[in-house]
Amino acid sequence: MTDNRKEQERAELHRTIWGIANDLRGSVDGWDFKQYILGMLFYRFISENLTNYINKSEHEAGNLEFDYADLSDSDAEQIREDMVNTKGFFILPSQLFCNVRKNADHDDNLNETLERALNSIEESAKGAESEDDMKGLFDDLDVNSSKLGNSVTKRNEHLTQLMDGVGEMKLGEYQDNTIDAFGDAYEYLMGMYASSAGKSGGEYYTPQEVSELLTRITVLGKTSVNKVYDPACGSGSLLLKFAKILGKDNVRQGFYGQEINITTYNLCRINMFLHDIDYDKFNIALGDTLTDPQHEMDEPFEAIVSNPPYSIKWEGSDNPVLINDARFSPAGVLAPKSKADLAFIMHSLSWLATNGTAAIVCFPGIMYRGGAEQKIRKYLVDNNFVDAVIQLPDNLFYGTSIATCIMVLKKSKTDNAVLFIDASKEFVKVTNSNKLTAKNIEQILQWYQNRQDVDHLVRCVDKNEIAEQNHNLSVSTYVEPEDTREKIDIIKLNAELKDIVARENILRAEIDKIIVEIEDDEK
Repeated sequence: MTDNRKEQERAELHRTIWGIANDLRGSVDGWDFKQYILGMLFYRFISENLTNYINKSEHEAGNLEFDYADLSDSDAEQIREDMVNTKGFFILPSQLFCNVRKNADHDDNLNETLERALNSIEESAKGAESEDDMKGLFDDLDVNSSKLGNSVTKRNEHLTQLMDGVGEMKLGEYQDNTIDAFGDAYEYLMGMYASSAGKSGGEYYTPQEVSELLTRITVLGKTSVNKVYDPACGSGSLLLKFAKILGKDNVRQGFYGQEINITTYNLCRINMFLHDIDYDKFNIALGDTLTDPQHEMDEPFEAIVSNPPYSIKWEGSDNPVLINDARFSPAGVLAPKSKADLAFIMHSLSWLATNGTAAIVCFPGIMYRGGAEQKIRKYLVDNNFVDAVIQLPDNLFYGTSIATCIMVLKKSKTDNAVLFIDASKEFVKVTNSNKLTAKNIEQILQWYQNRQDVDHLVRCVDKNEIAEQNHNLSVSTYVEPEDTREKIDIIKLNAELKDIVARENILRAEIDKIIVEIEDDEK
């Protein structure tokens, strides 16, 4: 498929989503609407995913007329166990998205029909390996919520509109990169509504271009990694960049993440399925990563990426156990209770493989503030764990215009220096925000890979010099911006001033002479 055709299909997909949003505008709040459309999109996806899987098998066996959607529920029961073991779930033909949608217009109990179908899908995984991966995935698709309407009739009307809108989305043939279409629909929705989430929008969604930069930094020079991890995974967009850049099979042991917000945790698991990551290739946990980490028994991660929430509160020194936690104790001090940023850094470093790379988006304050944060930076620099600090442009993220930076961590560096990159001018302006282009990303990666000084842009700084600067890790401390002010020739300026003064003296003398003449005439 040509890039042009892909862009046309993508634009058409976006128009369809926008159309559904307009149809339901006023009846369903934007952020809630996103949950409904994502839930319905997911319902359609797993219905078609299962149907196509079964149909393909039958067609290859010579049964070319077979269509699972036309099979009776009783006949379908024979393959339930096999499908749960293979796909992680099972859907009866009568409860497939296409069949429920077909009857939606004249189903007075559509809300109950949908509720039964969604419950049955989740129930199908009970007792199976996939139970935890399927549990609660449809919790945000509440078909009986007053948000959909004040009466059953109104709710069913909106549910029918929603099913028709999602059903009309042109998601292509499955063999023709279909999953990109589903993923793109998801990402478009996240982009539409990230700002609607207010202050927390940036926590739910990291722009694709920033995700790509972080991912490519961690896999530089590699064609595969053991597994990838995000300690504050949100909707999973950072993790899924590895599937796109390396190919999901080249993330050999899978995709790992933890998320504290239950709605976002559900979105992340849905997103894994939407990108065709099988239930046995991802492990997304719910909970507070800093105080209740869920993957500590796993072998270290070769690639860690994250955009953790900025300056959130955590237990810190109020919890006497944490100072002895193997993740935090090496620094001898905990991150401040009011600012957990460096706790996420220490956590990530602890779980990083010896041959691995971590790339983490950071709030700029952690790079220069004193107190406990300075002591943690000292530990990181003295032990040679900081590979690079990259200053990003401002206004890149939803929910904040602050210019963030990336800290790159490694455990097996080949030098005793930190690379500082000023990439604050590497962007293009798009409406009211800034965006990294492919060219910007390539330039930053080239600077990072070359590890050579470039006037006013890149500097490799020995850790002893950083120690002299009180372990300040701000890029501006080491990379002096180019002085674009006009250069003044002082000698020439002095000569011009002398000339002006001389002319001024002559002029004053002439004026005095005229005044004397006028006064003489008046006498």
